[in-house]
Amino acid sequence: MLTPFEIGIPQDAVDDLHHRLRATRWPRSLPAAGWDRGVPVDYLRGVVARWLDFDWRAWEKRLNAIPQYTTRIDAQTVHFLHARSPEPAAVPLLLTHGWPGSVAEFLEVIGPLTDPRRYGGDAADAFHVVAPSVPGHGFSVPLESGWDYARIARAWVELMDRLDYDRYGAQGGDTGSVVSPLVGHLAPDRVIGVHINGGLAFPNAGPGDFDNLSDSDQAKLATAEHIRATGTGYAVLQSTKPQTVSFALSDSPVGQLAWILEKFHDWTDPARPLPEDAVTLDHLLADVSIYWFTNTSSTSANLYYESRVAEPARPSGVPTGVAVFPTDPAMRHILEREHHLTHWAEYSRGGHFAALEAPDLLVDDIRTFFRSLR
Repeated sequence: MLTPFEIGIPQDAVDDLHHRLRATRWPRSLPAAGWDRGVPVDYLRGVVARWLDFDWRAWEKRLNAIPQYTTRIDAQTVHFLHARSPEPAAVPLLLTHGWPGSVAEFLEVIGPLTDPRRYGGDAADAFHVVAPSVPGHGFSVPLESGWDYARIARAWVELMDRLDYDRYGAQGGDTGSVVSPLVGHLAPDRVIGVHINGGLAFPNAGPGDFDNLSDSDQAKLATAEHIRATGTGYAVLQSTKPQTVSFALSDSPVGQLAWILEKFHDWTDPARPLPEDAVTLDHLLADVSIYWFTNTSSTSANLYYESRVAEPARPSGVPTGVAVFPTDPAMRHILEREHHLTHWAEYSRGGHFAALEAPDLLVDDIRTFFRSLR
């Protein structure tokens, strides 16, 4: 059963957010600390001032302009966007976000994907877009533990069954770069192709894999080593003690903001110094607001806990395309062992949040990959 859904955050929740923002107890900080120790206090004060003026209702309206539904799968309420294309030959496409993302990150790509002619494209490149909220994130609040990557993939296959889509593609970044291939593994006779971007995992290298690297791959390795050395503290906390850190994040909107904002600083295009240079600040605040209003700091962090031992990659034979953006450590000669690669493209603009940072490049790459599979 599919139930129509519309986002409607109560006004008292919006008022409470503003009250908490104004009552923030700011921490002491060392002078000129920069970003090396985390989000700078002076910088965050400015973002909080913007959050106080942020028009949540405008973004709520923008999200509600896309048809949304909920359904129960495996004892879990699953929320999803379902934007059908006006083109009769459109191919269904399952989009999966990651952490600290949400379905809001797809707002810039849904239009071009579903209605390419309106955006100067070819009708043959049209998709029906299905974008679920990952259990524990946003409006898919979990009722029990055990929601790891494999269970999410099984739920996605069931969701596409309920929508009567018997032939579809899967695309995703971050969490989606793990879940989408698993969907292909579970339903190889139905998934025509898998397209991924935004994997942050250190390359799963074997002996000799880092020998004789190209300049591009050497740069990726250096970035991956830097992230592993200085930027994985959040993952250790979320994968071991997610409940403990959630008390601070659930009680303080500034804490939740800083927790997410740090990732937008570290993972977006390195050529852009500040998060808002890569992603509009209002779009970033829309994403953070979803986490705050749904109180999903703990439940989203639990995906790290559940997936500490992720299901290993299983070759499915499904054609796979990879779009590599700056900060993504993907190396073709390594991923070829895990996937049936039929498409590979590397870009010098964008970053981990490609749907937000470089939606034009991501849309074009998705179109190019699936064009040969239709």
